[in-house]
Amino acid sequence: MRGKAVLIMNEASRSALIRKYNRPGPRYTSYPTALQFTENVDHQQLLSPTQTTSRPLSLYFHLPFCETLCWFCACTTVITRDRPKMEHYLQVLLKEMDLAQPAIGKDRPIEQVHLGGGSPSYLSADQLDRLLHRMHELYKITADAELSAELDPRTLSHEKVEILAKHGFRRASFGVQDLNPEVQKAVHRIQPDSMNRECLEWVRAEGFESINIDLIYGLPGQTVDSFRETLNAVLSYDPDRFAVFAYAHVPWVAPVQKILGRMSLPDAETRLEMLTGTIDFLTARGYRYIGMDHFAKENDELTRALDSGTLHRNFQGYSTRSGADLWGFGMSAISQNDEAYHQNFKDLSAYQEAVEKGKLPIHRGYVMSEDDRLRKKVIMTLMCSGRLDFKGMSDQLGIDFKPYFQNEIESLKDLAEDKLIHVDANHMQITEAGRLLIRNVAMRFDAQLQKNENRHAKTI
Repeated sequence: MRGKAVLIMNEASRSALIRKYNRPGPRYTSYPTALQFTENVDHQQLLSPTQTTSRPLSLYFHLPFCETLCWFCACTTVITRDRPKMEHYLQVLLKEMDLAQPAIGKDRPIEQVHLGGGSPSYLSADQLDRLLHRMHELYKITADAELSAELDPRTLSHEKVEILAKHGFRRASFGVQDLNPEVQKAVHRIQPDSMNRECLEWVRAEGFESINIDLIYGLPGQTVDSFRETLNAVLSYDPDRFAVFAYAHVPWVAPVQKILGRMSLPDAETRLEMLTGTIDFLTARGYRYIGMDHFAKENDELTRALDSGTLHRNFQGYSTRSGADLWGFGMSAISQNDEAYHQNFKDLSAYQEAVEKGKLPIHRGYVMSEDDRLRKKVIMTLMCSGRLDFKGMSDQLGIDFKPYFQNEIESLKDLAEDKLIHVDANHMQITEAGRLLIRNVAMRFDAQLQKNENRHAKTI
């Protein structure tokens, strides 16, 4: 099965484009990326924009614990079955929430809450209840706030779903990755279809309004046909959204991935065919391709945000809540505002030690320059809309866009020749084929890229 976007190229040009553009590049969940964060930064300078604004806020809780390690995973995780270790972490997390409250403010509207990991469903029902009860005590969660959680069917129970529902959670994201038993064995994640279906029944019974399914392509043992079989089976779950991620092979970040590096991984051309096949398969069945790795039903909030031009992108991917700052709790969690980013300690002991001493566990951060803020707006506009209106960008940014970005615009010529974009005197539009390589397009406006380019996963 060939994707339509691939079919617009002949065999020779497709191979040439893959060789040319399959290079390391960011996913642009932020700009500048976290690779630019440094330890030598004034913490008060990082926090002051949060302390002096009434902008709405999103909260993120990083719950890093898992019982077993998936060999494809590059997240910050703690692999253990030591339940007291989780209880200690929870106590520290509750204290961090208390420490952050003066910086955030009690009356700041919280429009979005997300539990991620690791696996939030590793917590017991009682631990979840205590965490979320304290969150509601400390922070003003708005009536229409979007509360979501990443859930692992292997550690989920109906009781945990009931606790989430009690505290207002109505969105769930399930990591499925692949249903093929041989692929599951290869990546050390055994998760039968029957287990997924039981968990879906629980969240629907408790009134959850939106379900997302995560899949990964590019894993060992996968073929175009086998991945289509997984797609076909998971379609019967009837999720509202899909997140279909390309496996990011970064063993210098996640050493466990060296295990997969010794296996036979799909090559770039096969991965591209998996992506285009996924786009064709899902769009033919009522889902819209939002961008990068996200798909949503026609009546979904993400689709409406795409159509209205209000789509947003942050560390959790595409979002509908534009204009909100982000505050992250837990080890490795990242916070962002209009002017700066800061990240907590990634080491568990260092994170816990800082909080237990009564300090916010900020390890590193980055204060944006005016040029950074301009480039962030351009890159996020591209990632969310696939289009730049030069006059409109001039009005938004308060600059004359074309002279300011003259070198970047001139660098787009080969992208236009390769039919990845259309450019005229006043606009730049990414083509359908270009959407598959949108990271490569955005990279042309990235002034920081060369410093850490080879630390990113490849774009195909």
